[in-house]
Amino acid sequence: MIKKLLIANRGEIACRIIKTARKLGIATVAVYSDADKNALHVKMADESVHIGAAPAKDSYLDIDTILDVAVSLSVDAIHPGYGFLSENAKFARACAEQDIAFVGPPASSIDAMGSKSAAKRIMEKAGVPLVPGYHDDDQDEATLKKSADDMGYPVLLKAAAGGGGKGMRQVWKPEEFSEALAAAKRESMASFSDDKMLVEKYLTRPRHVEIQVFCDTNGDGVYLFERDCSVQRRHQKVIEEAPAPGMTEDLRSAMGEAAIKAAQAIDYVGAGTVEFLLDEDGSFYFMEMNTRLQVEHPVTEMITGEDLVQWQLDIADGNPLPKRQEDLSIHGHAFEARIYAEDPDNNFLPSTGGLRLLVPPQEDRYVRVDTGVVQGDEVSVYYDPMIAKLVVWGENRDLALNRLLRSLRQYHIDGVTTNIEFLYNVAASKPFSNAELTTTFIEKHEDMLFSRADTLPEDMLPVMALAVLLNQQLRLPKAPGDATSPWSLPDAWRANMRYSWTLELEYADDTVPVTVQRDEGQEWLIYAGETQWQVSGTLIDNALTVTINGHRKTYQLTSNQDEYVLFGPDNALHFRRIMPDMGEHDKEASDADFAAPMNGTIVELLVEPGTSVEKGTSLLVMEAMKMEHAIKAPVDGSVAEFFFKPGDLVDGGATLLAFDSDE
Repeated sequence: MIKKLLIANRGEIACRIIKTARKLGIATVAVYSDADKNALHVKMADESVHIGAAPAKDSYLDIDTILDVAVSLSVDAIHPGYGFLSENAKFARACAEQDIAFVGPPASSIDAMGSKSAAKRIMEKAGVPLVPGYHDDDQDEATLKKSADDMGYPVLLKAAAGGGGKGMRQVWKPEEFSEALAAAKRESMASFSDDKMLVEKYLTRPRHVEIQVFCDTNGDGVYLFERDCSVQRRHQKVIEEAPAPGMTEDLRSAMGEAAIKAAQAIDYVGAGTVEFLLDEDGSFYFMEMNTRLQVEHPVTEMITGEDLVQWQLDIADGNPLPKRQEDLSIHGHAFEARIYAEDPDNNFLPSTGGLRLLVPPQEDRYVRVDTGVVQGDEVSVYYDPMIAKLVVWGENRDLALNRLLRSLRQYHIDGVTTNIEFLYNVAASKPFSNAELTTTFIEKHEDMLFSRADTLPEDMLPVMALAVLLNQQLRLPKAPGDATSPWSLPDAWRANMRYSWTLELEYADDTVPVTVQRDEGQEWLIYAGETQWQVSGTLIDNALTVTINGHRKTYQLTSNQDEYVLFGPDNALHFRRIMPDMGEHDKEASDADFAAPMNGTIVELLVEPGTSVEKGTSLLVMEAMKMEHAIKAPVDGSVAEFFFKPGDLVDGGATLLAFDSDE
């Protein structure tokens, strides 16, 4: 019986596992790196042990150190979560050698699915339908290209050892093949130390539908229905839902039985996910099997009422499946939106920094937030920048979608750029509401999803002005003496003169002058052009309460110097106060396009200094937070000098190269 469990992971999944272990009376051990010494999962666990430096290879991927901790603390089982060592057969074997239960499948099952090409051959033999493609060992570029030419474009290059969208490239024309192959191989080698590639026919309007399976040591298996994960960017999931819209009972049964067949073909044990491409005509094709718990498992929990981590622990303890197939059923509909520190308007570039404000929606039976951070924590450059998973449930899809939209509006984060507004745009879009789902959803509806209002609603001007006013009063030092004296007020009060202050507020490149005058008591008159508002309000911590002409609203406010964010019932409004320019704001912008977007590693220099290049040419590639970023020429010209070489670590903001423009 499992009495003590070590979680070989971090963040929200570690916290999630600890919650179930606590419910079952199982003691927990957390491990942490230098970057996570104050992390939430460390505080939640019964015991916590430091295992190394911040880079994952020196901590969360260090098998020997993790096992040493487990042995020294007499741990009965290790849960790997997802990512890191969750699909590492060597780790599973090492646990078995120490007589520690690995909460996952046998190492042989991980081996079988670890190579996508080998997995395809196993599935073909088991009678599971496959996407047409090349899965053999000959990796000569000419061989790979010929297979692509023969099956016809577009094709998809996929890392054989890959996952999470790493080492994948779409190729639409023959002339794009070589460059795409080189990039996919490079990314695959960096992520998996393996650059073997598969080539598959790329379906242009498929859905990504996956089946949750569980198998026990007796050889029995069940499927806990399906999840639709079609809405993706860079092959990484954005919003998932269960059940899949439009799913018929016959198709659900066929896909579920195929998933069980796939699992039993490799003698699977525990939780696994079999991923399929579902075509418009109802045909479905095996993509891969993830031999672990999935990030999106909460939507399955919400519609089935089952705790999948508890299932995992039961099976790892040698128990049979908790339920038979006929005992499982679907109730209602659920969505999961992944809250990321990233900039959707800048190609989803990850964002790092401190969480100055973190206010999630209120949790209840309809709304669940899985997270591993709290306000004040840091989003580190070393790990995946996911902040939380927002999960909602409703009696049907429409109700669940309404709750998702409301919860996204109630999720307030500042300190890093997030994808919350983008998620709202996706969920609020008519195609999503109509369940017009494909894996190219984001690309197809790009104009709709990335649009943002450039015109400031006039009724927000008095809110912005009052926010600046109250925040400024809090920042000013109190004058000594009688606190009731007007001379002690931290504002612009003057004897025999009416309080008056002119502000310049900037929103979306537009600057609006606003005049503030003290009215009576704690009320102000605020003017913009010919419009006047009577305003009062309070600012306590981050809570801003504003009454405008008798209409009261509440907001969350954060500020950094003269930059402000107002979180209201409709959206997050970013603006700034323009301070008088005393000459200190002039700066050179000549190197702005060649600054490192964040801490990272130089991967490759793509041109020779002095060589003429056209606008848009990729000049160098750097890797940051498991993603490659190409620095491109903003105009025609040539590189005068590279300041770093491949393998160099660079700080965010560092100038990477000198560029001579032809203009």
